[in-house]
Amino acid sequence: MKSVALSIGESTPHGIAAGIARLIATGELAPGERLPTVRALAAELGVSPATVSHAWQTLASAGLITSRGRSGSYVRDEPREWLPQRYRGIDAGDGARLDLSRGTPDPELLPDLGPALARLGARADTPNYQAKPDIPELHDLLRASWPAPVASITVVNGALDAIDRALGTLVRFGDRIVVENPTFPPFIDLIDHYGLQAVPVGLDAEGMRPDEFSAALGTTPAVVLMQPRAHNPTGTSTTPARAAQLAGILARSRTAPDTIVIEDDHSGSISSTPDVTLATWLPERVLHVRSYSKSHGPDLRIGALGGPRPLVDRVVARRLLGPGWTSRMMQAILHELLTHPASIAQIDTAREVYAARQSALADAVRAAGGWLAGGDGINTWLRVADERAATLQLAAVGIRVAAGAPFQLGEQEAHVRVTVGALRDDVAAVGAALAVAQRAS
Repeated sequence: MKSVALSIGESTPHGIAAGIARLIATGELAPGERLPTVRALAAELGVSPATVSHAWQTLASAGLITSRGRSGSYVRDEPREWLPQRYRGIDAGDGARLDLSRGTPDPELLPDLGPALARLGARADTPNYQAKPDIPELHDLLRASWPAPVASITVVNGALDAIDRALGTLVRFGDRIVVENPTFPPFIDLIDHYGLQAVPVGLDAEGMRPDEFSAALGTTPAVVLMQPRAHNPTGTSTTPARAAQLAGILARSRTAPDTIVIEDDHSGSISSTPDVTLATWLPERVLHVRSYSKSHGPDLRIGALGGPRPLVDRVVARRLLGPGWTSRMMQAILHELLTHPASIAQIDTAREVYAARQSALADAVRAAGGWLAGGDGINTWLRVADERAATLQLAAVGIRVAAGAPFQLGEQEAHVRVTVGALRDDVAAVGAALAVAQRAS
């Protein structure tokens, strides 16, 4: 075992953790390598075992090391191998006092499923394998609430299922795809899976930057993949004016006459901004996806895909050769949740609470001398001086955030993603911790 003491410049818990983190980052400590015991390193550094133990806890909270009981502590191996590559980058493990890294909704703000289940029949109605995939009452409700007139809608198993199947019908290996930067890491995994060339477009406070979007269309992309509201990770929502501008650029583009837009409105029901879709201006070129995971429950695995009938029909036909359809029982549950007054009130409350949490945390960070713009939905994007230093600084006080690198294409400014939706209390303390981490280097 190599000595690590020489790489530790400061014998405080944070200094020890930072020194070990540097060794892990450079590869001098390899995944799976056993670390010195707490007592051995404490003796070598001339500090108490409690000091080293605190450093080990910080590293574990940051997802860098793991304990195997009496066998000791080890540099964390690659995260679970079954996860796609970018998913691994945001899989930080467990153990933080306050985990703001997950990007999942607050369970306490999800609608109660019990009453909805009680109102349903005892058995699912599936007359035959060739029946229409959607129950009529949900289909009609979705059509009535869609953000623009739509030719065809089908129910799917969540937003990623819709996007995966849409890409499978639209792209060929080597095609270009315009995508926001930063973006949701599984989108990048899907892009890699289909052998596509990503053309990144930056964001400002109103959505995709028009100049970069126009330049990206010059590459003749097959698809534009965007998140119109509550963008993950930034919390940005596209304004109606910017959506109209982007639609106009696409309509006038001579290099992208056949480009299709896929919109992922994954947080629609808990978004605080108005519905927006480029389909308002380009109905024949937009596939709009609406998911109910963030608002009604991740385990429902249900969403909807709407757009031109020829494109939606291709997705429906392909699904018949796989899962066939989304469980009609799940569709009935969603319909109950979307129409019952008590469930509607719960979603309205969740929307207000998430917006209040976004605003309160942004205010707290600014009050502590940092800067955070805040956003829509459950996530926000904190610029930091150094990503690893920031995550370690926060881990030292028991807070976990998601590293920003997996969300980004190419070299970008350092950021971390913070799931504001999980922050129920201690907002001032968390804001102060984020402000300190923002400056850590």
